[in-house]
Amino acid sequence: MRVVLVAGPSGSGKSRIARLADCPSLNLDDFYYDADHPDLPHTLGIVDWDDPRSWDGSAALAAIQELVQNRVATVPRYDIAASAAVGTHRIECADSDCFIAEGVFALDMAGRCADAGIPVEPLYLDRPSIVVAVLRFIRDVREHRKPLIVLLRRGFALWRHDPALRRRALAAGFRPVTMREALRATQSGSVPAS
Repeated sequence: MRVVLVAGPSGSGKSRIARLADCPSLNLDDFYYDADHPDLPHTLGIVDWDDPRSWDGSAALAAIQELVQNRVATVPRYDIAASAAVGTHRIECADSDCFIAEGVFALDMAGRCADAGIPVEPLYLDRPSIVVAVLRFIRDVREHRKPLIVLLRRGFALWRHDPALRRRALAAGFRPVTMREALRATQSGSVPAS
């Protein structure tokens, strides 16, 4: 069972890749803690949902292990607008040779998987940061994720941070790919060099 780990800035198209792929997917964002969880990190007076301390990485790793070993897992369903888990859903990989694990914390998941002996195919969606910023803002407004002022403040902070995120991903061994190359990886198991 191949694990295709898709990283990239918020709004870069990770969830779109998961929807269009030829294999099942695990949304790592479903493992965020609820807003009332104690000791959540804060930035600019609001919860910093881009800080790994806002996320249950151990539970996400357990779900990946379950999918690799048993090809099925029951995982939370997180509502970003409500900042809370709103139930669970089942992921099945019975007829697939791979699954995608995607989300803001895919970079952190790569190290956890390596420590657990789970090989991953690490991909980084490499798109121009201004395009990502616009797509992120449109998505967040459309989905009513947070109040508009929060989206503007957070969006500007993320846009400034995106180049550092890319450098961190490449240093961690993630391969920069286009949307088309990422989709090809879910079909053939190989990613052409950019």
